[in-house]
Amino acid sequence: MSQPSQPYQQPSPYPQGSVPPGLGTPAARNGLGVASLVLGIIGALSGVIPFLFWLAGVLGLIGLILGLAGRGRARRGEATNKGVATSGVVLGSLALVLAVVGAALTFVFVGEVVKELDKATPSVSSAPGAGGGTDSGSGDAKGKALAAGDSAVYDDDLTVTVSEPVAYTPGEYAVGHTRGNKAYKVTVVIENAGKEKFDAGLTTVTARAGADGVEAESIYDDTTGTGFSGTILPGKKATAVFAFDSPAAAKALTVEVGPGILHDTSQWELKL
Repeated sequence: MSQPSQPYQQPSPYPQGSVPPGLGTPAARNGLGVASLVLGIIGALSGVIPFLFWLAGVLGLIGLILGLAGRGRARRGEATNKGVATSGVVLGSLALVLAVVGAALTFVFVGEVVKELDKATPSVSSAPGAGGGTDSGSGDAKGKALAAGDSAVYDDDLTVTVSEPVAYTPGEYAVGHTRGNKAYKVTVVIENAGKEKFDAGLTTVTARAGADGVEAESIYDDTTGTGFSGTILPGKKATAVFAFDSPAAAKALTVEVGPGILHDTSQWELKL
C-alpha cells in the first residue's frame, strides 16, 4: 500500500524559537512616570523659593496625578518604570507640602509687613491754630472738618494749617478760572517739628465748593498754584498759596490736604 503524502510546509525565515516582529510584547509606555518625576523635581525646587509656592502647588499636583497613573500602568504591565513613577509621586507630594508651608509663611510675612506699614503711617490729631479756631476734630480721624486757622497735627510732629479763604482776582493769563465764578486763595503752612526731614513735594491740596461738593478747580497764575516742593528740615516750615474756582453762590469751601502717602488727609471747612 502506498503511504499518504504529507502536505508541504514552507520553511520559516526566522530562527527556531524566535518571535516574528510585530507579534511580541508591545513597547513600554513609560511617559507618565518620566513626566511625573520631572514635574515633581521642578515643583519641589520651586517650593523652597520664596513666593513661588503657587508654582510648587500646581506642578506638585500634576506630578502626583501623573505618578499615580504611571504606577497603574506599571501594575498592568504596560510600563517598566514603576520606580520612576513612585519617585514622581513622592516628589509631587513633597512639592504640595512645600507649597502649603510657603503659602502660610508668605501670608504671615505679608501680614507683618502690613502691620509695620500701619505703625509707620502717622496718625493725625487736631489742635486749635493761631487763628483762634476751635478744635473741631480731624477731617478723617473724627469725621469732622477743621475750621480756618486750625491745625492738623500728626504723630511724627508734622503740623498742617490752612488759613481763611481770601477773595482775589486771577491774573490775565490765569488757568482754571471760569467767568462768572468767584476765586478764592488759601495759605497752607506745613511745619516740621520732628527729627526727620519731610518731603513736601508729595503734598496734595484739593477743594470742593458749596453744599453739593462741586469740585473747585485749581487756579494757576503768576502768584498761585505752584504748590510745595523740596524738603522741609526739622524745625523748619514751608508756606504755599493755592487758589480755587468756586461757583458764585457757594457759601463754603472744603479744602483737603494730604501731606504725602504716609499721612492721612485732613479737611478744613472754610466759610466764604
